[in-house]
Amino acid sequence: MNAHIEMWGAVGTVTGSMHVLEFEGFRILLDCGLFQGRRAEARERNAEFPFEPDRLHSCVLSHAHIDHSGNLPTLVKRGFTGTIFATMATRDLCSAMLRDSGKIQEADADWLNRRASKQGRPQNYEPLYTIADAERALYQFHGVPYHRPFHILRQVRCTYLDAGHILGSALCHFELGHGEATRHFVFTGDIGRPGLPILRDPEFPPKADVIVMESTYGNRSHVPVGDTPHQLVDALGPAIARGGKVIIPAFSVGRTQELVYHLRQLWKDRLLPRVPVFVDSPLSANVTEIFRHHPECYDEKTRDILLQESDGENDPFGFESLQYVRDVEKSKSLNSLSIPCIIISASGMAEAGRVLHHLRNAVEDPKNLILITGYMAENTLGRRLAEQAPEVKIFGEVHRRRAEVKVISSLSGHADADGLFGFVREMNRRHPVRQVFLVHGEPRAQEPLAERIRTELGVEATLPERGRPYSL
Repeated sequence: MNAHIEMWGAVGTVTGSMHVLEFEGFRILLDCGLFQGRRAEARERNAEFPFEPDRLHSCVLSHAHIDHSGNLPTLVKRGFTGTIFATMATRDLCSAMLRDSGKIQEADADWLNRRASKQGRPQNYEPLYTIADAERALYQFHGVPYHRPFHILRQVRCTYLDAGHILGSALCHFELGHGEATRHFVFTGDIGRPGLPILRDPEFPPKADVIVMESTYGNRSHVPVGDTPHQLVDALGPAIARGGKVIIPAFSVGRTQELVYHLRQLWKDRLLPRVPVFVDSPLSANVTEIFRHHPECYDEKTRDILLQESDGENDPFGFESLQYVRDVEKSKSLNSLSIPCIIISASGMAEAGRVLHHLRNAVEDPKNLILITGYMAENTLGRRLAEQAPEVKIFGEVHRRRAEVKVISSLSGHADADGLFGFVREMNRRHPVRQVFLVHGEPRAQEPLAERIRTELGVEATLPERGRPYSL
């Protein structure tokens, strides 16, 4: 049997997930994410692929986050004509997210051209892809339910299991070949944490000979999920008391809904004073509506709430002082507010979108708080803020950071070091695992996890080289 895997994205970094599974000459792409980082490097990595898109048979998508799905329009633009397999919820989320990403790409190119014009330079910036390109890619999506095996090729079968990371996220269990020669290969995408609100806990595939696994927090332990309300009160309370604004960069899928869920409960329990809360992102508003349509992804508590009449009290994604902001003028008006408020806005790593305007407006005022609630990749504005940089560049202009910055980790949707190790341990208990490849993590997180897997489980763990083929 001729089967191997090539890791082309999220190798030694946490963005741009993209891997090629080859079986008997057929090439199947696993994820097609945008690489996020320095503008020039990101542009170069995202615009061209290190393989021929028109030679790919199909694509299997783990979930909808942009660093896993966001470059599909470019793939189609470059000649890919195959089927894009995704869970039902991932398909619906990508319908909103890829269009929004195309809009951002167009706006970004327009802004660069206007800046070039002011500086007397040529205006030759083209968007990576457009809204129309995103819509063309959506025609190639095929939604598949959890737990229902689907054939990609006659001897390649895949089953989606719940990864518990975001709505629709999936662990991909591949069966390659047939009979006694069948090889079991698992691509994890991103693995969630047990006990998170809204979503079901991560599942375990029945067996795996080889695992390609994320390793974002391979060297760190999370604060327990149950500490989230206390962390939010400790962070938000002082800022509200001093009359400041709270700016929270948040992914439109997952993190925004979790924050709303927790804030609703804190208001209900009277643990925070009621101040206006704005979710300033048309995408976040659209995504929240998609959440309502996929109760198959919810844990029992959330499903029970949503099956009741939604009236503000029984809606986990809404409460009296919350507003979802779609209108541009309303978004701009938030900058002139002089009362304490909370603004949750995309993008999650503060690299694009409306949150940049709010950060520019708030970053130099010591009354304000910038709250970091998730992982920030290297070379992003979110990472520089999380590291308490004294100055940050926003829209090409340098700003002194006088606002308070706090980081809380209990909201992370990724498994931590014990969770990742526990996943491999459980898989190895069910069936001996021959090889684990660690992707979607920085080396400082991957190396301790790899060593732990080798020494405690006796399983070979590898930090793969970009583009090198590894036998399955």
